[in-house]
Amino acid sequence: MRLLYFASVRQKLGWGEETLALPGDVTTVGALAAFLAARGPSYAAVFTDLRPLRAAVNQTHARFEDPVGDGDEVAFFPPVTGG
Repeated sequence: MRLLYFASVRQKLGWGEETLALPGDVTTVGALAAFLAARGPSYAAVFTDLRPLRAAVNQTHARFEDPVGDGDEVAFFPPVTGG
């Protein structure tokens, strides 16, 4: 799985992307976020509270209950507004 991090998510983690072998029990975007939160303090700072976080799976906006698979690209980013 390819993970992409944008804006403040990238700043908090210190990198913009990584590749991850998806554990078998991680089947949704929310479960992926919980798995990432347990990886250490920088991940916990981003993924413990999901309210200020948005996600996309394969370049399509996703809800945290949406499914993910090992070959997916998942992006995490803060909410954005236009003007």
